[in-house]
Amino acid sequence: MAETKVILTQTVSNLGQSGDVVTVKAGYARNYLIPQGMAFAWTKGAAAQIEAMRRARLAKAVATREDAVAAKAAIEGTTVEIAAKVSESGKLFGGISADAIAKALADKAAVDPKAIEVEVIKTTGEFPATVALHPEITASFTVKVVAE
Repeated sequence: MAETKVILTQTVSNLGQSGDVVTVKAGYARNYLIPQGMAFAWTKGAAAQIEAMRRARLAKAVATREDAVAAKAAIEGTTVEIAAKVSESGKLFGGISADAIAKALADKAAVDPKAIEVEVIKTTGEFPATVALHPEITASFTVKVVAE
């Protein structure tokens, strides 16, 4: 079976990341990766292009990490107040979603709602929460639920 080297232009699951040189079956490269724009054929002159992709990926990761550090400084230790409809006994009529928490944090930093971890909120009060800002950076804060 003939194999060929290609340079990935985007991350392909179970194969590699953008800028990686990988060896794949010729048919897979010719019929799928190259037509889909996921890769191009490897040549000796493409080494500079590979290096440029790696530098761009590293610069993006550093910028993201710096942004995460700044967001952590803004969020760490703060209290986010969310108003909700509650019964006379203090139980919520609905729930507090991660989207609502992310919107409340929006004035401090942009946060992905999927990265927020908080226990199930069913009553008014204060609840500890964390948010993953980067693979190695998390920020802790408090969610305070008050009656609307």
